[in-house]
Amino acid sequence: MTASTPLSTPGATLSYEQSGVNYDLIDPLKVTAQRAAASTAVHLAVHGFTEVAASRGESAYVVDVGPFYLASIVECLGSKALVADEMFTLTGKSYYDSIAQDTIAMAINDLITVGATPLVVQAYWAAGGSEWFADAQRSQALVAGWKRACDVCQVAWGGGETPALAGIVADGRIDLAASCTGLINPKSRLSVGDKLGVGDVIVLLASSGIHANGLSLARKLVERLPNGYLTEVSPGLTYGDALLAPTVLYSPVTEALYSAGITPHYCANITGHGWRKLLRHPAEHRYRIHTVPVVTPVLKFIQQQANQDDREAYSTLNMGAGFAIFVKPEDAQRTVDVARAQGVEALIAGQIEAGPKELLIEPLNIRFGNDDLQLR
Repeated sequence: MTASTPLSTPGATLSYEQSGVNYDLIDPLKVTAQRAAASTAVHLAVHGFTEVAASRGESAYVVDVGPFYLASIVECLGSKALVADEMFTLTGKSYYDSIAQDTIAMAINDLITVGATPLVVQAYWAAGGSEWFADAQRSQALVAGWKRACDVCQVAWGGGETPALAGIVADGRIDLAASCTGLINPKSRLSVGDKLGVGDVIVLLASSGIHANGLSLARKLVERLPNGYLTEVSPGLTYGDALLAPTVLYSPVTEALYSAGITPHYCANITGHGWRKLLRHPAEHRYRIHTVPVVTPVLKFIQQQANQDDREAYSTLNMGAGFAIFVKPEDAQRTVDVARAQGVEALIAGQIEAGPKELLIEPLNIRFGNDDLQLR
């Protein structure tokens, strides 16, 4: 059976909610937590510091410590480790070097959205039992991949925590997470959308595949595939291998942009909520997309086999775009050139216009409005 032949029942759409992830239930808690957290900012004054209020609701939190800003973030990998475990059973190959990079990317790609240079990463590896760490091949792959990702991002690995949580984490499984601290120095590098405005150009950086978002959907889809994770997405590429392509680390691009004298007006890490993340900033703008990137084979495969229309797919998955950078028109082509020089494909995808808050993906006739993303 070819990768282009639908394997699922015609008309039976598999949505992200059906795979067990319902943002309508999750996001209200996030909003409640943000409001409670905002009330604690007064404690910074005791130390002579203040928060950057505009960073509330952004991908990283920013504190003004005087000569520079301090940014911080914590993120978890999610369920991609389950795919790595299944593929090890099927192939005997450890993928923990790759998912180590995914874990760091989840934190660093969020941190850099506010203009920060990543400085220190901390690890959180919570296993279902002490026995998990006894597998030398798996453990050493995790360590090697973690260090390699730190080297790529030129960030120090400061330490971490390795609890054995029997009864909380399933036996034989591990929950991976990373926190990251960074500096915004000089302060002019701060990017929280205060300069975002009409005329700004949207540059999209290519993804390597599913990254670490949408894995619950991807794993649920396995039930429909004739050979499970070993089903071919394209000749010679299995579904499991395609899912486990490591997430792109975008900090080399943002650091190179700074060296080139380009300061983004805003950035968005395209993870949960898919392209709706382009609407993250609270300002009222119309985001018009005139060019979309090539969709990676595994994402095209997921959309097809899950029988999702374009709107559902682009509201859940990155669909070929892992990171968005909003820049002045005169910086747009240079931004593309800088990204490509770092080995990351990029394209000028659209622009910001005056109008109601909405995202228009014109080539696909998709519209997302303000009600489609409620993160504040």
